[in-house]
Amino acid sequence: MLPAPKVDSTAYSIVKHHQGHIAVESTLGAGSTFHVYLPACERPLSPAPAESAAAPSGKGKILVMDDEAMVRNILEKMLHHLGYEVELAGDGAEAVAKFIAGQEAGEPFDAVILDLTVPGGMGGKEAMERLLKIEPRIKAIVSSGYFDAPIMAEFAEYGFLGIIAKPYKIADLGKVLQEVLS
Repeated sequence: MLPAPKVDSTAYSIVKHHQGHIAVESTLGAGSTFHVYLPACERPLSPAPAESAAAPSGKGKILVMDDEAMVRNILEKMLHHLGYEVELAGDGAEAVAKFIAGQEAGEPFDAVILDLTVPGGMGGKEAMERLLKIEPRIKAIVSSGYFDAPIMAEFAEYGFLGIIAKPYKIADLGKVLQEVLS
């Protein structure tokens, strides 16, 4: 028997947040099928509100740590669009190493964005603990698709200065970076 395919943590969190269910079927050599069930809306949908303001632009060097390559790449594009330089890391250990290398090269990061959950690797909480020992005044943002994680509600107690929930909106990303960097 094959192990069940991994369900993306962000997808799982979004589906659960909307009182839905996600299931997977897998057949060796044939692939996997994911079934996403979401409750129907009984009232008429209202038009989506327009973005109230353009995303605030900025400048600086941002280190992004996320275990999902697709998320890293999207976040990198968003940050470039906002005017930031970006470096990427796939887990906390790589993020800590890149942070140290940046400091040693005289090119420190202005802020870091750390994914909270990294299956099989160092996540944002442990990475933050290590980074605070290196730079107690670090400007860090915690990121997750798990809205109910204790760190998301009490991020400042863990040394984070900001929070951004997945899925990202460019206006929210720009706003939280502006707040953290000012």
